[in-house]
Amino acid sequence: MAFARVDGRGIRYELHGKAGRPLVTFANGLTQNADLWTSYGARLADRGYRVLAYDMLGQGQSAKPVLGSGLADHADTLAALLDHVEAPRTHLAGISFGGVIALDFAIRHPDRLSSLVVMSAFAELTPQLQGLGEVLYEGLTQVGLTYLQSMLYPMNMSSAWLAANRERIPEMKRSGYIGNDLYALQNLMESFVAFEPLTSQLGKVRCPVLLMNGEHDFFTPRECHELMRSKLPNCRLLLIQHAYHAFTLELPDITLRQIHEFLRAVDDGTWVGDGSVWIAADSAAAEPHAFPCIGDHLRAIPLAVAKPAARAPRQARARTASTNRGRAARNSR
Repeated sequence: MAFARVDGRGIRYELHGKAGRPLVTFANGLTQNADLWTSYGARLADRGYRVLAYDMLGQGQSAKPVLGSGLADHADTLAALLDHVEAPRTHLAGISFGGVIALDFAIRHPDRLSSLVVMSAFAELTPQLQGLGEVLYEGLTQVGLTYLQSMLYPMNMSSAWLAANRERIPEMKRSGYIGNDLYALQNLMESFVAFEPLTSQLGKVRCPVLLMNGEHDFFTPRECHELMRSKLPNCRLLLIQHAYHAFTLELPDITLRQIHEFLRAVDDGTWVGDGSVWIAADSAAAEPHAFPCIGDHLRAIPLAVAKPAARAPRQARARTASTNRGRAARNSR
């Protein structure tokens, strides 16, 4: 790990892979840090990339301002960090809070991006999402960080993951307490009080964009990603089967496969950003790695609507009725 000085603040970062390779940068979600991407960095480095992961401003071991940070500060911090590592351009991937920052970065610094991966994120606060955010903010400020952590686990993960990791979760929570500061997190969450929707500016994002949404993500559900899909000019939406909000943690092999396939398509010029909707295979080793979504991707219930049978022309119906009456008369004799 190393530190960069950005506007007098320390930003902790880590690089994987050799210099001169295409750079992939990861932005983490709220309460997380660069360690989330360690395995991603190592495996993408083996596939020919250089990977940058960093503790976002206000999190991990980076500086934790407790007042006055706005959404634009995060985009500017990332731009300065790219300057520090001498990277003119990068592929950028972000999840949740980091996904919003990545989207804002793409709008403010479009010339710095080769491609964009936006996971479990949003371009504007829907009424449902705003309500959830207010509950999380109240939990943090009125009860404390421990309560926020306890709320986030069941909101982010599946029952199967929670059951399998039941014994590890208390230790994981304590790690979160150590790596986060209550007032710095409050400052981060307050940056959304004056959040201006990004939806109207999405047309400025010309680079290839892969949107990724968990099948069962109720925190940032399908409607949030549909807003982005409908406005981004060079995108596709990929649905992750059996996944909740934090699928980068719960399904890392599948997530990495999908990101790598996207990066490869962008780099070799085969990417098609046609706004279509795809479903990721439920195995990281599957071929193909994804398939087109057939039907209404906004519905949770698969409905098969039966088409009414075609009616025969009037003359044909008359002949059929006459024939049937004749048969009935013969059968009665």
